[in-house]
Amino acid sequence: MFYHASPAHCIEVLKPQVSNHGRPLVYLSKKRENALVYLSNAVEKYCRETGFSHAGPWQKWASYGFYEGKLRLDEYYPNAIWDTYKGVSGYIYAAEEVPGGEEQEDIPDAVITSQPVPVLGCEYVPDAYEAILEAEEAGLLLIRRYGELPEAMLAWIDSSIKQEYAEAEDIPTYRHFLKGKFPEIIAGLG
Repeated sequence: MFYHASPAHCIEVLKPQVSNHGRPLVYLSKKRENALVYLSNAVEKYCRETGFSHAGPWQKWASYGFYEGKLRLDEYYPNAIWDTYKGVSGYIYAAEEVPGGEEQEDIPDAVITSQPVPVLGCEYVPDAYEAILEAEEAGLLLIRRYGELPEAMLAWIDSSIKQEYAEAEDIPTYRHFLKGKFPEIIAGLG
């Protein structure tokens, strides 16, 4: 089984969309719990909540990696997981087959395709935060809260956020998000 997250309801066929790789693709995971993190985009959510207008595609934000075969969410700022996912609803779509599917090299258990994918089923997720906590409690994914991050990781976050901000000169929504969520790091950068 393959899983795909979306805020849209009643999808019968998952159609390729342009995303991070610059070409139309459908992204799926072999693990339902891994799809949960795609129910919300922190950048889009923050911009909408603060009234920062935008037209066009949203910059993606993902603070996760993989540890011992499981997805691990890292909080890059205090309460980031609650902030990103609490109150966000959406749908997890299931597909039995992925026509033209290929393993996505940089994300374990992920599959991509440039072809439409027929939907087999759909699950409504009323609160992404609660679903993520349930998956953590079941041992299906890991969460590293901000207060648990080692000093080396905090230093890496500081450096990475400064670099991301510098490189996002032409992406005002992303800069707005970074300023709002990392004010101490961004202070003095312009």
